[in-house]
Amino acid sequence: MKELAQQQLIERRIFIIRGHKVMLDKELAILYGVKTKNLNKAVSRNLDRFPDDFMFQLTKKEFKNLKFHFGTSSWGGTRKMPRVFTEHGILMLSSVIRNWQATHVNIQIMRTFVRLRQAIANHKELAQKLEELERRMDKHDKNIIAIFEIIKELMKPPALPLPSKPKGPIGFYTH
Repeated sequence: MKELAQQQLIERRIFIIRGHKVMLDKELAILYGVKTKNLNKAVSRNLDRFPDDFMFQLTKKEFKNLKFHFGTSSWGGTRKMPRVFTEHGILMLSSVIRNWQATHVNIQIMRTFVRLRQAIANHKELAQKLEELERRMDKHDKNIIAIFEIIKELMKPPALPLPSKPKGPIGFYTH
């Protein structure tokens, strides 16, 4: 139960920025039980381990949008824009921040990312099946409409031919 609660807590701290699922340096520091300043120092000492697809710094606009997402800022004033870490960056953090809590939390974070990936895959599969079903239904709708049109044509009374010129009496003349 405690593990599920922790995974839900982690899920709420994962954001999608620039098309990546990321976590903020501040949030990771809280989870790891270290100061944000110390986390960022450790990362700065090992920048070669964190390419742009592992970690990047938010722009002012991204940060402003993120603060808006929270409603009110609990961060106070920040001198530098926060760093965010992708799943791979979080994995790399475990080699930089070495304490028991960080290792334990990292395992939970990785499990959460895996769960999210599975959920997304299930949603994609479901979306594909729905799309296929819609296509089939669309095809069936067209066929049903065509059948109704044919039935309507068959239900119409036969058209009587218009008389072209008056005809004479039927039979033979006897004189």
